[in-house]
Amino acid sequence: MGCKNILLLYTGGTIGMQKSEDGLAPASGFEQRVRTAQAEQNLNLPAWQFAELLPPIDSANMTQHNWLAMAAAIREGVENGCDGVLLLHGTDTLAYSAAALSFLLLGLPVPVILSGSMLPAGAENSDAWNNLFGALHTLAEGVDNGVHLYFNQRLMHGARVSKLSSDDFDAFQVLPRPRCSERATNIPAQLDYRQRRQPVNLAVLPFYPGLQGNHLRALLSTGVQGLLLECFGSGTGPSDNQELLAVLREAHDKGVVMVAISQCPHGHVEFGVYAAGSQLANCGLISAGGMTREAALGKLFALIGAGLTQADAEYWFALDLCGERAE
Repeated sequence: MGCKNILLLYTGGTIGMQKSEDGLAPASGFEQRVRTAQAEQNLNLPAWQFAELLPPIDSANMTQHNWLAMAAAIREGVENGCDGVLLLHGTDTLAYSAAALSFLLLGLPVPVILSGSMLPAGAENSDAWNNLFGALHTLAEGVDNGVHLYFNQRLMHGARVSKLSSDDFDAFQVLPRPRCSERATNIPAQLDYRQRRQPVNLAVLPFYPGLQGNHLRALLSTGVQGLLLECFGSGTGPSDNQELLAVLREAHDKGVVMVAISQCPHGHVEFGVYAAGSQLANCGLISAGGMTREAALGKLFALIGAGLTQADAEYWFALDLCGERAE
C-alpha cells in the first residue's frame, strides 16, 4: 500500500545549499522551495509535512548525535500519523546515515527513504528535483518497510549501498558481495526502534603494510568501545606481528568489540581460508561477512549504543538483522 501522509525531513546537504562568500553552504527555508517546484511541475503527490533539523549541516560534519536526532524525529513523525518518511541529506555521508538508520529503526512499521543530490536545487541541470520527487513518487507507489536510499531513479538497500563517485549523478550503488550469513529469527527488544541509544566511541582502521602494534595501542588508548578493522582480502592481516596480535587480544579482554570487513569492494571476510585470518579470529575479531564499511560501522553503533554486553553485541553482529549480510 502506498504512503498517503509523508514526513519530509530536511537535514541540509547539497540539495538545499545556496551560494555564500566561502562557496556553497547549507541553508534553511527549503520547504517553500519544494512546494514552489511541485506547483510549477504540476505534480500529483501524496500529502507531506515538512520538518527540519536545525541547523542544517554539510553532511561532512555528520556525527552520531545527528543520527540520534534523525531517528528521534522519524519516531515522532510516525507517532503523529506519518506512514512514510523521506529524509533529505548531503551525499558525502549519505550511505553512512542510511546504514546507521537501518539498525536504529529496526521494527519501524513504515518505510524510510533517504535522498539528496549532487547539485543544489535550482542549479542548471541539477538532479535535485528528480531525486526528491522521484523518492516521493516511490513512497506513494508503495515500498517495503525498512530503510532505503533513492538516487538517480534507483531504489537501493540502506544497509548495502555505498557512494562510489564524487560527481556522477549515479554516485550510489550496491556492489555485489557474498551475503550468506544466518538470519536472526527475531529482533530483541533492546534493538527495537523505540529504544534509545547512547553515543559510542568507535574507530575504523585499515590494515596496511607497516602497521605497528603501537599504532593500534595508541588508538585503543582513547577509550575505544568498538573497533572496525579493514582487513586484506578474505580477512587476513599481519599475522607474524606478535605485538599487534597481542594488542588485539588485550583489547578484546578489556571488552572492546572488534569486527573485520574486507578492503575489497566485492569482498567478504571468511577467516578460515588462510592461517593469517585464523590468527585474527583467535584474537577475538568477529567476521562482518560481506558487509560494507558503512553497514558495519552503523551496526556497531546501534548494538553497543543499546547497552549490549560485549558477548551479546558479538552474537547479534554475526547475524543478519535487516539484509546487511544475507540476501
